Amino acid sequence: MKFKFIFAIAGLILSFGAHAQTSGTEHSAHHPAASAPTTAATSLTEGEVRKVDLEQKKVTLRHGPIQNLEMPAMTMVFQVADAKLLENVKVGDKVRFSVERTNGAIVITALELAPQQ
Repeated sequence: MKFKFIFAIAGLILSFGAHAQTSGTEHSAHHPAASAPTTAATSLTEGEVRKVDLEQKKVTLRHGPIQNLEMPAMTMVFQVADAKLLENVKVGDKVRFSVERTNGAIVITALELAPQQ
């Protein structure tokens, strides 16, 4: 009986060790965002300008899903990192932009007119 207990414990230790060795590569399958390349943070999202507020450094965009923030498509107001990003856009323009979460705020770090189709 003592040997059965020792074998059971040894089996548990071995199975845990095998799991620990493979869990590093399998972990990314459970959390794809954790293993995503850093380019995801700089990917561009398409949107349409609804309102521009140069004084407040804000723009309202109707946008598609924002992958790096796991945000669905919606219309919302964004702060911009630099007011110069808003100088060449107007209501109705199709744009591409990138955003980052900075100190709890979602801030546009790049904004460009989308290529005409």
